[in-house]
Amino acid sequence: MLRKLRIGLAAIFYAAITLLFLDFTGTTHKFLGWMAKIQFLPALLATNVAIVIALILLTLLLGRVYCSIICPLGVMQDIIAFFGRKSRKNRYSYSPAKNILRYTVLVLFIVAMVAGVGSAVALLAPYSAYGRIAQNLLSPLWIAGNNVLAYFAERADSYAFYTAPVWIRSIATFSVAAATLVIIAILSWRGGRTYCNTICPVGTFLGILSRFSLLRPTIDTAKCNSCGLCSRNCKASCIDGKSHTIDYSRCVACMDCLENCKKGAISYTYKRTKATAEAEGCDASRRSFLSVATLFAAGTIAKAEEKKINAGLAIIEDKKAPVRETRIVPPGAQSVRNLANRCTACQLCVSVCPNEVLRPSSNLATLMQPEMSYERGYCRPECTKCSEVCPTGAIRLITKEDKSATQIGHAVVIRENCITQTDNVSCDNCARHCPVGAITMTRSNPNDKASRKVPVVNTERCIGCGACENLCPARPLSAIYVEGHVTHRTI
Repeated sequence: MLRKLRIGLAAIFYAAITLLFLDFTGTTHKFLGWMAKIQFLPALLATNVAIVIALILLTLLLGRVYCSIICPLGVMQDIIAFFGRKSRKNRYSYSPAKNILRYTVLVLFIVAMVAGVGSAVALLAPYSAYGRIAQNLLSPLWIAGNNVLAYFAERADSYAFYTAPVWIRSIATFSVAAATLVIIAILSWRGGRTYCNTICPVGTFLGILSRFSLLRPTIDTAKCNSCGLCSRNCKASCIDGKSHTIDYSRCVACMDCLENCKKGAISYTYKRTKATAEAEGCDASRRSFLSVATLFAAGTIAKAEEKKINAGLAIIEDKKAPVRETRIVPPGAQSVRNLANRCTACQLCVSVCPNEVLRPSSNLATLMQPEMSYERGYCRPECTKCSEVCPTGAIRLITKEDKSATQIGHAVVIRENCITQTDNVSCDNCARHCPVGAITMTRSNPNDKASRKVPVVNTERCIGCGACENLCPARPLSAIYVEGHVTHRTI
């Protein structure tokens, strides 16, 4: 019964979180967005103390149920392991914990977070790793399926579906997502929860807490006949059937052992034998790494606190991104530093951006974190979707009114690229489409009334939305582009 309940809850969470990354309309975030915010690391980075405490208490009460129900990467491993067991039953066996590797990765992860090395954090964070897999590998398939339905709906005079573009936002992020999926799939197929219990820093941290959980799988030695079925079916490889012990730091409370035991010798209950108490009392690793647990919570929270239009049949050349001295981060991020310190590169904001402005960074220092570029669209003042879905506080919730008054950058004119100069034609696209009226057209030569007008930017009014850059007809580089601001300001 407990196993079926766990599977049912895990299926609900997994499907809902996956849908958050696949839904390009942003509709589901109004109802299911909270599921992203209760992920452990996003809640920690958002300094959502209530959720962090709730997850810690949940672990102290029930063990690592977070890993088997709430974490989408953990559930994905269970799905892969399920098919692995179908190919060969009783495939697992007990193996000693690789504590040196586990705790080394955890310490390095904490150091990376405190030091603000976002690329390292993004690679190891479990929720973010799954987000990249869903957004980069599953989302294109989802959108392609949607476009097929839109094709047939259009022919039936229905507007129930509409087409959406399928494109890879970043080759680097796509490659990382694909590599992550391959590595985790191999580990899960062969060893079940190998990744969770050797690499995942969140799993290691919760494993330290789960040693003290009140409820846990317990072996009744009077009923056990040492058949070994529990060990051979434990995907966490944490049950030593010979000595009748369970490594609770690696147990993910999946309840598989309860179902596989034919003698009813394993129960999920509060029971501590003398041998168990002595074993825990002699566990040097527990004592030596309790400080790591404190560092993981306190250190991270402290860091978080400081914390194509054409005329006729002419071929239109694609736009190229300009070289910016400062990258552009979304309104609500407040500053480049705040985004870099809090973002785990889960790609949720990228997946819901309706204007195709957000994309993962390819810069090593900010690898896979979102940044803005305007080749495919611009940041519409009325859109606040990225701030609504961010679970870590890297992009804080912002109103439409505040967004229209937030300067994330300013436009810069490159006169020699403007078609008024290169093609000797009139154009005022940038001025006509500027939502805040920050661009005016003036004579290129004030003394010559016949000279073409060129754009002039009022940098005090410009908010950096990128409408001018996106709608500029100059190719391949726009004659006007946005330079980002390190710290945003209100105008």
